[in-house]
Amino acid sequence: MLNSCHNIFDLRDKARRRLPGAIFDVMDGAAESELTARRNIDAFDDLSLVPRCLADVSHVNTSTRVLGQNVQWPVYCSPTGLSRLFHPEGELAVARAAAAAGTLYCLSSASAYDIETVASASGGPKLFQLFVYKDRDFMLSLIERAKRSGYAALCVTISMVGKCERELRARLFGPWPKWPLRNFIDFVRHPRWSFEQMGIGTYSLANFEEKYGKPARLALLGEQFDYSATWKDIRDIADAWGGPLALKGVTSVEGARRAADAGVTAVIVSNHGGRQLDGAIATIEALPPIVSAVGDHLEVILDGGVRRGVHVLKALACGAKACSIGRPYLYGLSAGGEAGVAKALDILRSELVGAMRLAGCPDLGSINSSLIRKRL
Repeated sequence: MLNSCHNIFDLRDKARRRLPGAIFDVMDGAAESELTARRNIDAFDDLSLVPRCLADVSHVNTSTRVLGQNVQWPVYCSPTGLSRLFHPEGELAVARAAAAAGTLYCLSSASAYDIETVASASGGPKLFQLFVYKDRDFMLSLIERAKRSGYAALCVTISMVGKCERELRARLFGPWPKWPLRNFIDFVRHPRWSFEQMGIGTYSLANFEEKYGKPARLALLGEQFDYSATWKDIRDIADAWGGPLALKGVTSVEGARRAADAGVTAVIVSNHGGRQLDGAIATIEALPPIVSAVGDHLEVILDGGVRRGVHVLKALACGAKACSIGRPYLYGLSAGGEAGVAKALDILRSELVGAMRLAGCPDLGSINSSLIRKRL
């Protein structure tokens, strides 16, 4: 039961029990030794909070504005591909739960439900996530579809493929006759998940079907990544979109400054959950200098490692406008569909409100660097 889940780690345990091992590893795994994925979480522990005394915290206001949208609290659901692997309703469940929680949902271009279907499933504010694709006409067509469907902002992800060894061992994305025997045994041991997935059929990249045929195979995504992309491409996308634009994957001051010059309105400080370059800087460590460099004219959003409401408080104290989460809501999705996502969001929001009250912060405007001390 979801009622027995008191934190995000409880939801992770439920997800691990409900999913076959290979499927859980797709969600939970990271690159190589997974050092960066762990460091994203552990680095929050290097920051201590200095609570204020005798502040009136009888009412705590968490509302703010992110990427041009009013939200009830400064955490939103970041783009994650393959969501339907974890629950049949996938992106639809996440979009509905995010709307009900008063926050944004960012749809991945590698989604199992297409732009239009997700737009019609939820009335909440949504972002659309885009990679720089080799097929520029296709990329521009995705932008136009997102515009027509009422997406409020665009998120461009700077992405390359890392070596996720848990995925490689599972061989899940190769031809099924070459899957290890343990996969089939594990599927039998998880009948509920298996029966749900049997009803879905072949996984397809829904947003690619119009251009590349149905089903659009998963390998298309990697084939379309353009490793020759430059800052000019970001400028071209900004011009084509003409609205709020976030660039996800920035961890350096230089990159943040270049992003500002390229026409973006927000930078998302992210190492993609540690799924690309293992040994990369933790995002909470990268955040303060980026805020110092560009925070006066760009929104700076933290992505990565958030597992507690107090993590959100620390990120805001370091200058973040908001935080985005991926694995936490996927744990909830795996554990209980839309209700599980709602549970994950409720846990984090309740923890954030509690942490703000205990720290003497009645609203987001009262959160600043005076709350933070770096442990030596």
